[in-house]
Amino acid sequence: MIERIELTKRFDKIDPLSIKNYLDFGGYEVFKKALKMKQEDILNEIALSRITGRGGAGFPVSIKMKSFAKESGFKYVVCNADEGEPGNFKDRYLMEKDPHQIIEGILISAFSTGASKCFIYIRGEYAKAIGIMKNAIKQAYKTNHLGMNILGSNFSFEIEIRRGAGAYVCGEEFALIESIEGKPGRTRVKPPFPTQVGVFDKPTLINNVETFCNLPFILRIGGTEYSKIGNEYASGTKLISLTGNVKNKGLYEVPYGRTIREVIEVLGGGVNDNKKISMVQLGGACGAIIPESLLDMDIDNEKFNIFDSKMGAGAIIVMDESFDMFDIILKNMEFFQHETCGKCMPCREGHIQVLNLIKKFVRYSANEKDYLSLESLAQVIHETALCGLGQTSMTSIISTMKFFKEDYQQRIKESLFKEEYYG
Repeated sequence: MIERIELTKRFDKIDPLSIKNYLDFGGYEVFKKALKMKQEDILNEIALSRITGRGGAGFPVSIKMKSFAKESGFKYVVCNADEGEPGNFKDRYLMEKDPHQIIEGILISAFSTGASKCFIYIRGEYAKAIGIMKNAIKQAYKTNHLGMNILGSNFSFEIEIRRGAGAYVCGEEFALIESIEGKPGRTRVKPPFPTQVGVFDKPTLINNVETFCNLPFILRIGGTEYSKIGNEYASGTKLISLTGNVKNKGLYEVPYGRTIREVIEVLGGGVNDNKKISMVQLGGACGAIIPESLLDMDIDNEKFNIFDSKMGAGAIIVMDESFDMFDIILKNMEFFQHETCGKCMPCREGHIQVLNLIKKFVRYSANEKDYLSLESLAQVIHETALCGLGQTSMTSIISTMKFFKEDYQQRIKESLFKEEYYG
């Protein structure tokens, strides 16, 4: 079930394997408009829109693009379609149902910044999406929407697909760059940032699939009009991957400013079997876990600062009262301990220790010292890890220690009771 606004408006209305269908629905018309605009005018419209990146960090798109545009020489664009975050599937939908929308957004981005080639880095498990994107690129070349002197202009541009090998860390921009270059997916120390030194040491602009899809939308209605969608903190729409104990699981497109509760109850149809919501995880495995009392909060990155977190890629995972919070955290930590690239010590060694501490809470053998150790260690990893994996992997622990502290204390009491009476 999908609420259609803009990015999803062509879903199931066009054949994703047909460029003719996309053209019949106004596809590439905005790109044709962009070819007649000055590059700085396109960048100004994007700045007026106030759009932020949809991949997780929420960085202002125009700042990144303007910085990249100032660089000279051969430049790359990278579309991050890795989507390894558990609970997220929005990029897969975009690739499988409207692939040319992504290509059009990439073309607008490349033309406005002077880039010459794009790598679309797609998660290896997305076999169907890879096939559809390859077909779309082939059709775009055939119709001269890609290649030399596109549509009779002086603009030439190439797109190539790179298939990831399933490593979660390759969603991080530098690990992704390393992987594209044929190296193990491990992050780099920054600065320099990718816009200065990226793929093959060339300036590189990296954006998420959903971010690129917003660019035709912005130029079609204008940056000022786009900025009016949403709220004062975040503009435009957000794709939400809604899963867990809800009746209507699926992808929803909502304007920023809608509440988490609206998405769950109005669009998602509420919780299965009329059970109570115990907790909700936002953004995927790397996101905050919050109680039901916070569900009336607006969806935007500014509000999510209270979690020391961002909305992330847009997952909302609903869990009813049948779930044990510590089991959820354990699964998260097992995932991150498996996925760490091992380059930096806080992430490599820290996840092992955190996992051991969480297991003590799961097995009812934790004490107050374990609680304090977990609290301290989670904060250290969050603040000192080299890349986004380690920096965000502790969010579920930090957030539950803030919002579910009584659950930790109750588990410690039960652990002491078990030790005292059962040995």
